[in-house]
Amino acid sequence: MDKKDILEIFRSTGALLEGHFVLTSGRHSDTYFQCAKVLQYPEYLTLFSRIIVDHFENDKIDTVISPAIGGIVVGTDVGRQLGVKTIFTERKNGTMKLRRGFEIEKGERILIVEDVLTTGGSIKEVIKIVQENKGNIVGVGVVVDRSGGDIKLYKDQVAVLEHKTISFDESEIPGYLAEIPVQKPGSRNIC
Repeated sequence: MDKKDILEIFRSTGALLEGHFVLTSGRHSDTYFQCAKVLQYPEYLTLFSRIIVDHFENDKIDTVISPAIGGIVVGTDVGRQLGVKTIFTERKNGTMKLRRGFEIEKGERILIVEDVLTTGGSIKEVIKIVQENKGNIVGVGVVVDRSGGDIKLYKDQVAVLEHKTISFDESEIPGYLAEIPVQKPGSRNIC
C-alpha cells in the first residue's frame, strides 16, 4: 500500500480535515489528521497497526506504551497483534505520567506508539518516563508523521504515513490562514 492509497483512506473516512487548526503542539496548520475518525473502522485500525507490527515483530517487545488520548487505540491494537501488555501515559496537572497502576519494570522492552507526530512533544515525554523507569526503548511507531520524516525521536522509528504538512507558530500565521475560523480538535486539554 502506497502513500496515495493511505491518504485516500484518510479522505474517504473524513479523517483528513482542511481549514485552520490549532494542533496539540500549539502550532497552526491548514490540515489536520483526525486519526480517531479513521481508526474507528476495524479494517483500517488493523491495517495500520499491522504495518507497525510488521516493522517491530522480531524485536521481542514486552510492552507497548502510548500517550493518551490519541495513541491509546492504535497502541492497544499493536499490543494485541504482538500479544503483549499495553499501557498508556496521561496528563495530570499538565504533566505526562504513568497512572492507573501501570508500571514499567527495569529492562522491560518497550515500543512507543502514537497516532500523530507533529513536533514529537508527547512522544518525548513518554520516552522520558520509560527512561526514568529504566525501561529499554525498542522503537517508536506512529500512524501519521506530519514532519514527512524530518523528526527522528528514536533510531528505530516507523510511520504508516509520512506526510509533510506545513505548520506555523502563532506569530507566523499567514493571512490566508488567519482569515479562516480556528478549530482546535486535539486532545491535549481533555486529559
